[in-house]
Amino acid sequence: MDAAYLSDWANLLLRWLHLITGVAWIGTSFYFIGLDNQLDPPKDGNPRVAGEQWSVHGGGFYHKQKYLVAPERLPEKLHWFKWEAYWTWISGFCLFVLIYWGQASTYLVDPAVLDMAPWVAVLASAALLAGGWVAYDLVCRSPLGENEATLGAIGAAALAAVAFVSCHLFGGRGAFLQVGAMTGTIMVANVAMVIIPGQRKMVEAMRRDEAPDPKYGRWGKQRSVHNTYLTLPVLFIMISPHYPMTWQSRWNWVVLLAIGLSGALVRQFFVLRQKGRNAVWLPAGAAAVVALLVWSGAPERGAGAADAPAFAEVQTIVASRCVSCHAARPTMEGFAAPPKGVVMETPQQIRRWAAAMRQQVQTEAMPPGNLTEITEEERGKLLAWVAAGAPAQ
Repeated sequence: MDAAYLSDWANLLLRWLHLITGVAWIGTSFYFIGLDNQLDPPKDGNPRVAGEQWSVHGGGFYHKQKYLVAPERLPEKLHWFKWEAYWTWISGFCLFVLIYWGQASTYLVDPAVLDMAPWVAVLASAALLAGGWVAYDLVCRSPLGENEATLGAIGAAALAAVAFVSCHLFGGRGAFLQVGAMTGTIMVANVAMVIIPGQRKMVEAMRRDEAPDPKYGRWGKQRSVHNTYLTLPVLFIMISPHYPMTWQSRWNWVVLLAIGLSGALVRQFFVLRQKGRNAVWLPAGAAAVVALLVWSGAPERGAGAADAPAFAEVQTIVASRCVSCHAARPTMEGFAAPPKGVVMETPQQIRRWAAAMRQQVQTEAMPPGNLTEITEEERGKLLAWVAAGAPAQ
């Protein structure tokens, strides 16, 4: 079978697995953060219990208690939450390797941003993935990590620096996914390197009839809180490839930071609401940030208002610049099927996809990395033709 065909199936199945495990991990994470924020003082006055909650769901009642450090005795059966996080990262990393490393010349390298060999881009990407976690973990373990306000400011500044560097190393789409992959790596490393090892040490201490060290609980809670604020920005990055007006803009790194800020504000709103505070200014602030992005990124009026070219000229441009990918049987290496099922081989097909063409051409998202070397003049003619109503003559 064709390698590109098998690659498409691997892409689909990995993406599906990533979605399934991501939903499981995020759901669990949000649930426990919400539970922590809604605990009431224990009714029985047990000094070991930090708080409790009664709840009803699915036709049943639940009574949950959280201990300050640990119960008096280790229960026979203890549920762990880790594989949701591990498989989310494993599937996501495999998908990142398959698409962004395996096809770096298409999805990671953009000569208009920085002309470099694909293997150099892959090495730079790997260095950012590993370096992001190492730097973050060192800061958290340093005295600076004891002050959440200071740690938050350092984290925001570091994220801005990484976004700026990534958007000046890679093409916009690749840069966004690079930041998302680095952030996701930090999140799952928090689970694998801090939260779970700390919990294991607490369990081992109880098995030796020793009191667990409470520092492991503090460290685990800190990293869990960090993860919850990173979740919504990462979710946005996961869907961003479908919306080139974000990652293809001149100030794409600012867009990335602004959307990340919006996600963090929305998450903070829910965290505070779980604590009984209704800070409506937080989602309002997030909406204002997004509205500003929409307004600032809107194309100028009159863009593409030049005289529309004859359809024969449009068809010639499409045939030379687009059809190598957007054909029933693509000739572009690495494509077994036309991207998103868009075929533009006949006049009817070209006119059918005119509106979609406008977005892709205007944002310069297509061709990816300008592989087919479309010129600015040709882009202008395609936009003028679409603006004129995509006439058939």
